[in-house]
Amino acid sequence: LFSVALLKVCAILSGGGYAEKVAVPAGQVLPVPSGVSLSDAASLPEVACTVWSTVFTMSRLCPGETLLIHGGSSGIGTFAIQIAKFKGAKVFVTAGDERKLAFCNDLGADLCINYKTEDFVVRVKEETEGKGVDVILDCVGAAYLQRNLDCLNVDGRLFIIGSISGFVAELNIAAMFAKRLSIQAAALRTRSAEEKASIVKEVEKNVWPAIMSGKVKPVVPQRFPLGEAVEAHRLMESGNHIGKILLIA
Repeated sequence: LFSVALLKVCAILSGGGYAEKVAVPAGQVLPVPSGVSLSDAASLPEVACTVWSTVFTMSRLCPGETLLIHGGSSGIGTFAIQIAKFKGAKVFVTAGDERKLAFCNDLGADLCINYKTEDFVVRVKEETEGKGVDVILDCVGAAYLQRNLDCLNVDGRLFIIGSISGFVAELNIAAMFAKRLSIQAAALRTRSAEEKASIVKEVEKNVWPAIMSGKVKPVVPQRFPLGEAVEAHRLMESGNHIGKILLIA
């Protein structure tokens, strides 16, 4: 006789996520956190691993430092706000309308900047008495490169995870010399299975307890059946969504 225990899990996929069944390397699998539904858990691995590896492992955000998140209302942004606050950092965000900014504020963001009506460099300098922020998580890319450097503190770290404004920019490196700045860029998808497994292990150790305690929660206001994937993509392309969009098989 056999006794089989079924464990509910979520995972970072290597691709092929629009499917009812997938094969995943064991090192990329995480247990569904207690208190989180199976469907909501699907929204966690990608954002948790992206934020932990970029903001904390590589950019070394520490308690008491300030993090600026561009696209604060996105899936990455809403998760980064919560875990950065949980770890004792101050959080600034940018977003494009007051509804999104209010949502970020409710999640704990200390300063919410409307990038369409305000200059985020000016606001950051005002709020930090001219010093700037310590870490920036940026999904915009080329258009923000120089401005990001302008609002970093001494020893500031810029991490680029997206390039929605393009890949080519002109850069005055004087600020990098004067303030000892660093620029990094990476994508989770292009990492090796071994690297992903290492990140997953760190996330389970450092992030999962925050989720299980209720201090960090999935943000999934929008769900679509898999057959309505086109509508889900239209919503994403419109930029009107907040948090993650889930397709449910």
